[in-house]
Amino acid sequence: MLEPSNNDQLPAIPGKRYFTIGEVSELCDVKPHVLRYWEQEFPSLSPVKRRGNRRYYQRQDVILIRQIRSLLYEQGFTIGGARQRMTGEDAKEEATQVRQLIDQTVGELEDLLRVLKA
Repeated sequence: MLEPSNNDQLPAIPGKRYFTIGEVSELCDVKPHVLRYWEQEFPSLSPVKRRGNRRYYQRQDVILIRQIRSLLYEQGFTIGGARQRMTGEDAKEEATQVRQLIDQTVGELEDLLRVLKA
């Protein structure tokens, strides 16, 4: 039986644009060396690298890391299984649903903006 998600116990993601590896480590409760390893194993995880090869993660990277963490630590997937789960049909279907929700929300916000301007 699966345990309840631990994401409820993780701190909220601050409204910043970029996060250092140390900040992401604290936000996701994962050690920095694990984050660097996951970058090699999950192609979709690729932080921006700047001066001195320093990593800067964006909000979507932090969310992705939390998903990976959940798959590995809470749901018991192997690295290969988690990678497959994230790139498989389930992920594509979920992404399509999310895209539709975003499009719908944008449309509603544009309608609201028109009403407010009137």
